[in-house]
Amino acid sequence: MTLPMFIIDAFAERTLAGNPAAVCPLETWLPDDRMQAIAAEMNLSETVFFAPEPGGTLSGDGDLSIRWFTPTREVTLIGHATLAAGHLMFERLRPNAREVRFMSGGEAMIVRRDGAALMLEMPALRPHPIDAPPALAEGLGATPQRVMAAKHYLCLFEREEQVAALNPDMARIAALELPAVIVTAPAGNSALSAQGGSAADFVSRFFAPANGVPEDAVSGVAHLCLAPYWAERLGKKKLVGRQLSQRGGIVLCEDLGARVTLGGSAVIFLEGRIAV
Repeated sequence: MTLPMFIIDAFAERTLAGNPAAVCPLETWLPDDRMQAIAAEMNLSETVFFAPEPGGTLSGDGDLSIRWFTPTREVTLIGHATLAAGHLMFERLRPNAREVRFMSGGEAMIVRRDGAALMLEMPALRPHPIDAPPALAEGLGATPQRVMAAKHYLCLFEREEQVAALNPDMARIAALELPAVIVTAPAGNSALSAQGGSAADFVSRFFAPANGVPEDAVSGVAHLCLAPYWAERLGKKKLVGRQLSQRGGIVLCEDLGARVTLGGSAVIFLEGRIAV
């Protein structure tokens, strides 16, 4: 059996930028172990699979079920791969659609066209203050100004240079109780977005070695936590985030309360078929 497979760069306006995701549309679900094996073979931070809800089709107008796998495990609530899946739907499967709804665990993730860009709406992950485990600073090799948490640790630093300079001990980060660590700071004058040259509001990095992803290039799920935190701190609902990974990327954010909108573009880098 062969299946279509795409590599799509998300939160990017050109190929070889942003965060690549492997995207595999399915008419019916594969066994879990087969999808995990495909994700290990693709060896990207996420491979996303989606299929029609019962009674629907890929080319129809119904909702789609979605699942995400790293090279080592299934994970939940992944932003950049969902944006990539939405881009594929608009480009190949539903070219006349204005909106696509992906469902996971009863939650809707909605991708909408916004001119040349895409807007991804997902549930917010609002952080709360915690007592940081000592191993967190040891793993980062630096002590955050403040530590909060939602799905992941959120570590706050004073300056973007501190965030850029971090060289974590990935083994120690992977051993922490929560599955990943977000680090963030206010953006300095050097953090300029590619979106019209407007200054970024904050910078971040995202470390998830426990999920088989030492550092994610541009993380949507991290911005589901970053957007509500910075919206409250800065007193503004719309923000621009810059992720300081090697590839780097810009995420346009809007805090909607219970949900967050993430904006960006996506580009198909590769398409073909895989034999499984």
